[in-house]
Amino acid sequence: MIEPHVHASHPKVTSRLKRAEGHLRSVIAMIEEGRPCLDVAQQLQVVERAVRNAKHALIHDHMDHCLDGDDVGDRDELKAISRYL
Repeated sequence: MIEPHVHASHPKVTSRLKRAEGHLRSVIAMIEEGRPCLDVAQQLQVVERAVRNAKHALIHDHMDHCLDGDDVGDRDELKAISRYL
């Protein structure tokens, strides 16, 4: 069985994503209500930024705590994960 991969930042990242999820539900409701596209686009930008910030926090935390850079495998993993920044 594989051991769970948990960082101290995961609860904060999860919280950010849950807020973004709730906000996305609101944006969907805005579309269904026929709200103006400008309002919807603006709120989608907020959701996108929230998800991007959560992703960056997760990746940076992983890079800081799981990769030491001396191991060739770690360098390969660093290259792989940094593509998502």
